Amino acid sequence: MKKSLRHSKIIELVEKYNIETQDELVTRLNNMGYDVTQSTVSRDIRDLNLTKISGTGGKQKYTYSGTNQEGLNEKYTRVLRDGFVSMDTAPGLLVIKTVSGMAMAVAAAVDAMRLDGIIGSIAGDDTIMCAVKTSDDARNVMSAINKVVRR
Repeated sequence: MKKSLRHSKIIELVEKYNIETQDELVTRLNNMGYDVTQSTVSRDIRDLNLTKISGTGGKQKYTYSGTNQEGLNEKYTRVLRDGFVSMDTAPGLLVIKTVSGMAMAVAAAVDAMRLDGIIGSIAGDDTIMCAVKTSDDARNVMSAINKVVRR
């Protein structure tokens, strides 16, 4: 089955039931005809940015917070806005400067944007180096980041 259909079903399940574990989610999906394994569900949880919150009786449950227009959940949007300082390009690179100590968090937010053109990124303390395919890709990535941080 298509991943998008499975993702929709996962969102439906976590909104309808108090899903506490990956195994419980696997069982529910398998019972509904989705042939999934725990590793597939683990990837789906990461892809959907599901998080655990306190449910009734002190138990934890998965929740889906949704995403904003840029494909970022609110936590990543806030981190990107709070940590971003500046950015510039060099051939094959996009260099993002951040507040000291924020580079890893901002890099995670940029990664969550899933922008075409970024091959990979490395974060230090206050600098992120993103390998980009082309100069056009670097400009497009800069534009997408600016849309988030300038709002």
